[in-house]
Amino acid sequence: MHESEPTFHEIVQEKANLGWLARKLGCSLNDSSDAKRSFAGLSSASNPKKDTVTFVQSTRGLDLDRLIVCTAIVCNEKISGQLPEGPVALMVTNPHTAFASAARALYPASLGNARRGPKEGEYKLVNAAHISTTARIEQNVTIEAGAVIGANVAIGADSYIGANATIAANCQIGRNCSIGPSTSMQYCLLGDGVTIHTGARIGQDGFGFVPGPEGLEKMPQIGRVIIQNNVEIGANTTVDRGTLDDTVIGEGTKIDNLVQIGHNVVIGRNCAIAAFSGMSGSSVIGDGCLIGGRVGIADHITIGNGVQLAATSSVMNDIPDGERWAGTPAQPFKAFFREQATLRRLAKPNKTNSSD
Repeated sequence: MHESEPTFHEIVQEKANLGWLARKLGCSLNDSSDAKRSFAGLSSASNPKKDTVTFVQSTRGLDLDRLIVCTAIVCNEKISGQLPEGPVALMVTNPHTAFASAARALYPASLGNARRGPKEGEYKLVNAAHISTTARIEQNVTIEAGAVIGANVAIGADSYIGANATIAANCQIGRNCSIGPSTSMQYCLLGDGVTIHTGARIGQDGFGFVPGPEGLEKMPQIGRVIIQNNVEIGANTTVDRGTLDDTVIGEGTKIDNLVQIGHNVVIGRNCAIAAFSGMSGSSVIGDGCLIGGRVGIADHITIGNGVQLAATSSVMNDIPDGERWAGTPAQPFKAFFREQATLRRLAKPNKTNSSD
């Protein structure tokens, strides 16, 4: 790396040895002397870096010989026999999951929004945060320059508010939350451990209009947004407040960048929603659902618990618990693939006998 390149993610040095890593992964070292070997960081198996630790979940498409530069490789027992000599093999049942757990411990500052404040004497804040005198802020809260904290806002201990974020009047933010730079939040209540990434918009008007004598007239949006504990919302995602009822995002749910969540939507616990998806007003999504990228869900649709929706699906009907759907309009997997197979057969040119 060039000397002028900035280093954004610094490893916890006291943990950067194979002894600590093996204990974290719950595996053993064949050679106890390897415990004191240090490593410089983590890298991917497709682009391995010298003196780093990587993981191999599958050998498909990988040039395993390139991994010789690594200090150690997290893998399963089957893959370990295919690795080049030199790197230490750390054998676990699920390399990807184990590697992610270690990465969180090695790079804790990388989780959520960048939140390193200035050290004393480093620089001066040109535009200080604007904080209402009626705001209630607990201990160890960091509020960066340019942020606006409205009247009667409550912010829990150990939370972080990024530069130029706007927290409108009466919002409540729980403890250990991270609100990214340039976010805007209004009419919302957040639980503990919530992460909102840069540029997200929470609590703005829903798309509510009714026909009137002179065209479409605005329906007042008097609901709120309720975001429960340990939810993560990606950059530039929008969550509309409810019209009459609340928009609710359940505990532990993770939402990608550039997702649209309409008014009165209720999302259950521990769901994962990929980018470019859209949930129309008053749709209900159960617990533990997995929603692929660019999925569209029509208004007033109910999706059961544990449902999986393939990328680009367009959901027009209610879906029972535990089903897997795909397509436009979406339908159960078996019906979708049977339909696709039929279309492929019909699209093949007819074979006719001809004589010259």
